[in-house]
Amino acid sequence: MDATSTTGMQESPEEQQLRDTLARNLIEVGAARSVPVVAAFRAVRRHLAAPEADMGSTYESETPTITKTDEHGVHISSVSAPRIQAMQLEQAELEPGMSVLEIGSGGVNAALIAEIVGKSGHVVTMDIDPDVTDRALRFLKATGYQNVTVLTDDAEIGVLEYGPYDRIIVTVQAADIPPAWRDQLKDGGRLVVPLRMRGMTRTVAFVRNGEKLVSDGFELCGFVPMQGLGENRVRLAVLHDGKKEQVGLRLDGHPEPDTAALAKSLTLPQTKVWSGVTLGGSESSEHLDLWLTTALDNLPLMAAEPGARTRGLVASASPMGIPTLVDGGSFAYRTVRATDEEDRYELGAVAHGPRGKQVAERLVEEIRTWDRDHRSHRPRIEVYPAGTPDDQLPATGRRIERRHTRVTITWP
Repeated sequence: MDATSTTGMQESPEEQQLRDTLARNLIEVGAARSVPVVAAFRAVRRHLAAPEADMGSTYESETPTITKTDEHGVHISSVSAPRIQAMQLEQAELEPGMSVLEIGSGGVNAALIAEIVGKSGHVVTMDIDPDVTDRALRFLKATGYQNVTVLTDDAEIGVLEYGPYDRIIVTVQAADIPPAWRDQLKDGGRLVVPLRMRGMTRTVAFVRNGEKLVSDGFELCGFVPMQGLGENRVRLAVLHDGKKEQVGLRLDGHPEPDTAALAKSLTLPQTKVWSGVTLGGSESSEHLDLWLTTALDNLPLMAAEPGARTRGLVASASPMGIPTLVDGGSFAYRTVRATDEEDRYELGAVAHGPRGKQVAERLVEEIRTWDRDHRSHRPRIEVYPAGTPDDQLPATGRRIERRHTRVTITWP
C-alpha cells in the first residue's frame, strides 16, 4: 500500500483477500489493464466508505453501492461499481505527480486516483451535496489519504484555485460540458466524463485541443445524474403505466411524441422485420446504437419494466433503454432472435402502429448500413463551444445542441 494511505486501523486477512479477488476479477473482465490501476484496487479499503453495507458486496466488480436517493426514489449518489471505476481510471491514463480534479465525490475513487498519482500528485474531489463530501472526508481520514482536498460546491464552476489540471474525471452523468471544465484542463489534458448524447450515456475520454475536446475512446456506462446548475435530466413520456409493467420513452432533445397515439399502438399486434445482421452473444450493440442515433432523427430510448415483457406488451425490456424510432403514432425498436448458429443472434425491429412495418424497415435499413459500412469503425465525438459557427463543425454526422456546447458525432 502507498504511504499516502497508511492507517492505524487493523486489517483482516479476509479484507485483503477480497481486495485481491476484486483485482483479479477486474483483470479478467478487461476493466483493469495497467499495473498502477490494479495496484490501486489491491490497496484501497473501499468498504470503509459504506460501513452500513455488507463488506463483501462492496468488493463485487459489478455492484455499485447506493449511498443516497431523492424523494422519488431516484439514486442521486453512489460509490460506482469497481468495474466502472477501473474503466474510467484506465481512460484517464494517470501518472505519478499529476494534478487531478474529480467531479462527483464519495471518497473511494479519489483514493484510487491518489494511489496512482502518489505523494507528489494532488487530487481535488468535489460534490454539491454536503452529505456526500462529509462521507468522503470520513473515509479519507479513516484510510489515511493526505494528498486529497475535499470541497463542497457546484461543479459547474470547477475549482480554479488548484488548476489547471492534468486530468478531470467526472463520476456523474453529464448532459453538457461547462466551459470551466475545459478551461481548467491543461491543453493536451484528458477529461473523462459520462456524457449523455440523445439519451445514450458513454464515458468518453476527451483530449483538450485548444477550445475543443476530441474523443480518444469511450465505453458504455451508467451513472447517477448531475445535480445543481448542470442538471438536465431525461424526461419520460409514459405509454403504459401498469403496476410493474410501465413503458415509456426517454426524451433527450427529441421531438414531443403523440403519447396518446403511441399508447394506443402499443396495444395493437406487433410487426417484426429482420435484418440478416447478426451479433455474437458477448458482442455489445453499443456502437450500433451510436450509429442509429447518428443516422435517425427521432430515436428516443424505450424503457420498460420486466412486467411489460411478461405481459407481452413489448418484446424486450432494458433498464438503460432500447433505441426506438418514432413516426407519428407508430414506432419500432431494436430486438434480437436466436439463430441456428450457437451463441449468435439476428438483429431486427419490432413495430407497433398503422405505419409500423415501414418504420421497422427504416430502422432495419440503418442496421444493415452499420453492418456494411461502419461495423469495424468507431465514431469520433467532438465538443465545441456553443456559438461555434456551422462551417467550423464537421459537415456530416449528428449535432447535439446544449447550453454550453455543440457536440458532434461523426463516422469514418
